[in-house]
Amino acid sequence: MTPDTQSMPGTAAATEPQANWRAVPVWLLILLLLLIYWGMIYFDQNGGWFNREVYAPFHSEKELAFYQPTTEGTDLRRGQQVFNTVCALCHNEDGMGKPNQGPPLAGSEWVLGAPNRLIRIPMFGLTGPITVKGQQMIFPAGMPPMGAGLPDDDLAAVLSYMRQAWGNKASPITPEQVKAVKVQAPNHPQFTPEEIMQVPEK
Repeated sequence: MTPDTQSMPGTAAATEPQANWRAVPVWLLILLLLLIYWGMIYFDQNGGWFNREVYAPFHSEKELAFYQPTTEGTDLRRGQQVFNTVCALCHNEDGMGKPNQGPPLAGSEWVLGAPNRLIRIPMFGLTGPITVKGQQMIFPAGMPPMGAGLPDDDLAAVLSYMRQAWGNKASPITPEQVKAVKVQAPNHPQFTPEEIMQVPEK
């Protein structure tokens, strides 16, 4: 007669583990949620999400060329540095301008217009009411000649940056064009918008 091993204590059958349902500790769930939250923040800050510089492709080689240093000696990266140092205080880094300080440069017909006229504005200053994109603006202090003390290369670079940033699409300005204006109008006082419009385009 064979003994019943399932009924005998101490046998393998009696000590076989059994599966149970047991609640997960609350602290473990909290730790898991905190790790997930930290991971989302880290990935959002370092993963390039929604970064146009990473995910927005250029539509043509011509558009890509606008954001590269030109072969004519104009460095857009240097132009951005000069803009942020000299111009952004009044015009803002996004080129949208500031009330009672400076008009917008993004989409401005003054920025996109003839280089021969644009160069005169920072070189000699501008005073009086100005109309930008159909809206007349008055700046009590006017614009001082912020570019008068800049080297020709830097003034050309910052104006080229303004003409190619924030969606603007216009040709770069060269140091030679800046020098030519200095010869044409040495020691000129502040211009008014009306006087700027009377300057030949070339």
